[in-house]
Amino acid sequence: MNDARSTRVLTVNAGSSSVKLRLLDGDVVERSAELPAGSNGFDEAALAATLRDWPAPDAAGHRVVHGGTLFSGPVLVTSRVREELGALTDLAPLHQPKSLAALDAVTELLPHVPAVASFDTAFHATIPPAASTYAVPAEWRTRWGVRRYGFHGLSHAYASRRAAELSGRPPDNLRVVTCHLGAGASLAAVVDGRSVDTTMGFTPLDGLVMATRSGSIDPGLVLWLEEHEQLSPREVATALEEQSGLTALASTGDMRVIQASAAAGDPGAVLALEVYLHSLVAGVATMTAALGGSDALVFTGGVGERSAEIRVRAAAGLAFLGIAVDEARNVGPAEDRDISASGAAVSTFVVAAREDLALAREARSICTM
Repeated sequence: MNDARSTRVLTVNAGSSSVKLRLLDGDVVERSAELPAGSNGFDEAALAATLRDWPAPDAAGHRVVHGGTLFSGPVLVTSRVREELGALTDLAPLHQPKSLAALDAVTELLPHVPAVASFDTAFHATIPPAASTYAVPAEWRTRWGVRRYGFHGLSHAYASRRAAELSGRPPDNLRVVTCHLGAGASLAAVVDGRSVDTTMGFTPLDGLVMATRSGSIDPGLVLWLEEHEQLSPREVATALEEQSGLTALASTGDMRVIQASAAAGDPGAVLALEVYLHSLVAGVATMTAALGGSDALVFTGGVGERSAEIRVRAAAGLAFLGIAVDEARNVGPAEDRDISASGAAVSTFVVAAREDLALAREARSICTM
């Protein structure tokens, strides 16, 4: 394969309970499927049936959550690389096994199709030491690789490039804060197309309040619970990962339900929205400070794309930064668009999350070299 434009790519995005497949010819989606949960987080029989009915791809691009310090860009998966990816499982025990299970299953079904791994952590490999270094003992940092890794990198990379296209400016001349707001949520500060800060840290638990994750909390709380209430590390981890965030405050992580309940006056839902927005506004301000000011703010991900209320309320809290949205544009059609108010100092965009395009782009970059 020499011509990237003629390379048909299968993208494989394994989540917590399903795997999303797309077959792309250029940027055109030829086939699309989301397979239901199974023993490995997806239905293996459904995967085999789907790929059997689809045209054969020239390459497969796989989303892998964690690349550690070994991988700062996409890589062709060899037996050695696969072994190294498995060794990183301890850094992302909830996510890495499912990514690798999907990688193995697709490779077994398509043994002659080159597989390329793309990493959610890789985009943030450019974060400077001042932002990535934790002030913890040196042994922790050198022996165990304790640092800020950041996640959702494929989404942040795509959203920042798309914002540049929508603004008519090159990515290397733009300061962007990208907001990936889904069940998991994170922000990134992007300048000249490079990530210089992000809200998630050593794990995807850090940063913003999310659907079931707490986001940033005082680490002393964890120590106190383990020492004074005799909670095990596993009990604390389960609570913070699966029973916290919006779910802990409103009994659901579904933003649509929370907004409807808040409008009806439910106090738990009202509080959940206020806590969520406080975390979001504070995070955007922090990312803007890392950039020394911003030119654009981008909303992406399920909540970022679909919730006009979250966007307008966040913008109101960020008015001191020159951010304002136009009411009509904000509730406009579900497409990539500029929703900035006339005269706003910072442009605000809504961009559909397209990790599949990021995966295909990186797969082509490796397979057409």
